[in-house]
Amino acid sequence: MFGSANERELKRLWPLVQHINGLEETVSKLGNVELQAKTGEFRQRIDNGESLDDLLPEAFAVVREAGKRVLHMRHFDVQLIGGMVLHGGKIAEMKTGEGKTLVATLPVYLNALAGNGVHVVTVNDYLARRDADWMGRLYRFLGLSVGVAVQGDSPAEWYEAYRADITYGQNNQFGFDYLRDNMKMTPGEMVQRGHYF
Repeated sequence: MFGSANERELKRLWPLVQHINGLEETVSKLGNVELQAKTGEFRQRIDNGESLDDLLPEAFAVVREAGKRVLHMRHFDVQLIGGMVLHGGKIAEMKTGEGKTLVATLPVYLNALAGNGVHVVTVNDYLARRDADWMGRLYRFLGLSVGVAVQGDSPAEWYEAYRADITYGQNNQFGFDYLRDNMKMTPGEMVQRGHYF
């Protein structure tokens, strides 16, 4: 009668999917320079007090369009929902081949707009490098910087990677960098800059 928790969540998110879909035609007509300028516009709106949740439909529409242009991949409705779930701090269970890597671009871009840095966790260094290069094309097209923190790099390289808008790395790397940072004597010695998203 009332549906499962998942069904209720999907029902709650579906109007946002429709809103994003409604923006697709308008966003697709923007030239590359206009599309790229959206990042600066969104950041200004955040500075003026607008929330990430308020920006979500437009930001997701921009990422979808950038994905089509740069990666030749279009986010499907189910991937938009997955992105919203991740943005909400929840886990989105997806099977192999359903586009987890592409889904992540939606909340990663949105949360990177706040300027606090976003960590994208992978299971190994190969995937961290691969995904930073592959999805990094989309982020860089939209004016965001991308770093990779992997084993074997120097603390100076880790420091630079964590200064990027988006930092890719494996779970162990992020965990051990956190532990090493907590043993430093001064904040200036730390490589990470906090934990935002």
